[in-house]
Amino acid sequence: MAKKSVEARQRKRAKMVEKYAEKRAALKAAGDYAALDLLPKNASPVRLRNRCQLTGRSRGYMRHFGVSRIMFRDMALAGKIPGVTKASW
Repeated sequence: MAKKSVEARQRKRAKMVEKYAEKRAALKAAGDYAALDLLPKNASPVRLRNRCQLTGRSRGYMRHFGVSRIMFRDMALAGKIPGVTKASW
């Protein structure tokens, strides 16, 4: 489990990215990089990190399912992910 402070920081960044998305797009289209540099650094989408929806883990994230590899395995073995079966040959 990720620390609550890390998850809160991530939510704060996501909210800021959403808030400044339109303004950033307009400044980039205009080529005004000086004004773009004055925006908050956390308003950049590059600062976001993919995290597991269940645990907040940032490493081993599976984009298609939105969870980490560990949670994916637990859910798959429990039969909570439709169409996913353990390989056997």
